[in-house]
Amino acid sequence: MTSGPGAGEHLRDLVRLRRVRDRIDREYAQPLDVEALARGAHMSAGHLSRQFRLAYGEAPYGYLMTRRIERAMALLRRGDLTVTEVCFAVGCSSLGTFSTRFTELVGMPPSAYRDQSAAATAGMPACVAKHVTRPIRNREAPLAVPFVS
Repeated sequence: MTSGPGAGEHLRDLVRLRRVRDRIDREYAQPLDVEALARGAHMSAGHLSRQFRLAYGEAPYGYLMTRRIERAMALLRRGDLTVTEVCFAVGCSSLGTFSTRFTELVGMPPSAYRDQSAAATAGMPACVAKHVTRPIRNREAPLAVPFVS
């Protein structure tokens, strides 16, 4: 493996990208946009978006929305909040955008998810329910069911 002048910059970019991802994970409910994330990482928005996609397989905004939807799923499973309350609790400012993205990732609207998930995860520890109900990102293939003869 060779290291040149570009290798040091690449490593610095990776550290910055990890900090951006960590910030999204921590502050998903705050009003975040790519420009603000880029400023915090001392990068341009375009460079951040390109490098983030290369490193993590999706754009920063897509990653942020997936985090928000994951948290929304947990709140909806509790069953004590309305879809609108959940939408705003996870940092989305548009119920329409939230519902559309939720449906894309989960495969059903948030209200249907709330109604169905309560029974589906009843008695399941929260950590198991979170893993079982995790939304699919990056167009991941669903887990294959083993062939039983």
